[in-house]
Amino acid sequence: MSPYILALLAAFSFALGTVLQQRGTLQTSAREGDPRFLLEIIRKPVWLLGGSLQVCGWVLQALALERGSLVVVQSLSTLSLVFALPLGGRLTGQYVGRRSIVGALCTLMGIVAFLVLGQPQSGTSQPEASTWWTAGIVIIAAMLLLAWLAQRRRGAMAATLFAAAAGISYGFQAAVTKVFVTQLGGGLGAILTSWTPYALVASALIGFALLQSALKTGYLAPAMAASNAATLTTSVFLGLTLFQETLARDPGHLPPSLFGLALAILGVVLLAYPESRQVEEMGR
Repeated sequence: MSPYILALLAAFSFALGTVLQQRGTLQTSAREGDPRFLLEIIRKPVWLLGGSLQVCGWVLQALALERGSLVVVQSLSTLSLVFALPLGGRLTGQYVGRRSIVGALCTLMGIVAFLVLGQPQSGTSQPEASTWWTAGIVIIAAMLLLAWLAQRRRGAMAATLFAAAAGISYGFQAAVTKVFVTQLGGGLGAILTSWTPYALVASALIGFALLQSALKTGYLAPAMAASNAATLTTSVFLGLTLFQETLARDPGHLPPSLFGLALAILGVVLLAYPESRQVEEMGR
């Protein structure tokens, strides 16, 4: 199956799973910022269903990464935000107004322009160890800073900061997944002696805790927007530095490629701010 189709299926699975998980987090009694809600949500059937869809999305994403470049697959995965908005309106009562619609359209058109006009190219599938260490240090520092800032905020800003940290973790997870799938043919022994499965587990758990903290605030749009923006930015960074991928087929395709990325980022910025009606409802 085409990596494009697999990535789109993964995006939809991630979107539905996230919305269902938010529905579960909002059913907990622990207040925002209380880590005890993590123990409560695992008892919620709707949250467990959402978690199952997230796992399904990861499998689809892994299959897509095996066949396509990190930048392309992660760009398409960003569309989970577009899928999540109508799902959130239906399942968790999220308000989807004009700004959200414009933001979703900008994201969609930006990703399409980036892929069709820019035509990004794949690179290596086995980055050097030294580049992994450098990228890992940068990513850990960024996540720690965002999580520290999020602890000192509330509402939409806390959702944005927690989700951005989660997005960085998920971007790193996708990069590790791309290497991990190439090792599956080596057998169980080769997998267990490699660092990749342990990095996958660590990044998944960290991303999970951060994203649940973002969803607990009740602001789906800022959380999904920040998570997707950070995941895409991190994936582009890792794709260029680790996997030596390019944003365009040749120099002539670079301007429309950058335009598409800029338009997509504009879309997620618009989505990162809650609608005025949502702010009023959350303040009641």
